[in-house]
Amino acid sequence: MPTLHVLRVFVNEDGEWGNPLGVFLDGGDVPEPQRQDVAAQLGFSETVFVDDRASGRLRIYTPRVELPFAGHPTVGAAWLLARQGSPVGALRTPAGEVAVRQAGAETYVAARTEWAPAFEYRQLGAPAELRALDPAAAKLNTYAWAWIDEDAGTVRARSFVPEAGIAEDEATGSAAIALCARLGRPLTIHQGHGSVLRCLPAGGGRVEVGGSACLVESR
Repeated sequence: MPTLHVLRVFVNEDGEWGNPLGVFLDGGDVPEPQRQDVAAQLGFSETVFVDDRASGRLRIYTPRVELPFAGHPTVGAAWLLARQGSPVGALRTPAGEVAVRQAGAETYVAARTEWAPAFEYRQLGAPAELRALDPAAAKLNTYAWAWIDEDAGTVRARSFVPEAGIAEDEATGSAAIALCARLGRPLTIHQGHGSVLRCLPAGGGRVEVGGSACLVESR
């Protein structure tokens, strides 16, 4: 088994929270028929298998299904490739090419809005209302959100993804992309327990989503 890098993606300014992610930079060493089982055994919301570092070609799996694109796996993989001395200007996912940009300590990817999986987007009246939501009650993929400060573009959100085997996702980049496109403005999204995602329209039907990441362990 190749080395597994465990990251947290979309951490806050203190390096806390973020969505756990497993990344195999030598993913080609894991046969495709075994990848879904590996992702299920690891139990992260997503696991990335990088098939070619130079071109940024990769595949993404939840514990239950393969995804053509996802936000926090692409941000995390791009951050890790740069940290390991193999920076790329784009990642190649099954959905298509994802542009990569580094901005200080933050890593951004730009993706097409239609690549985001289907969610029911529920706007609530205040952030406090989100605390009462029960992940077990979600039967469909649901992204619930409320304004923290509409003028400043800050949002509080929670994400439930039962169709992918994820009761509650700590940080959901693809849903942030779709919400940003819907609202047509830059957003700072505080999701889950304390993750922070930043997104902004990039033109041409694309939205950038990004943030900070950290390496938890390599094993």
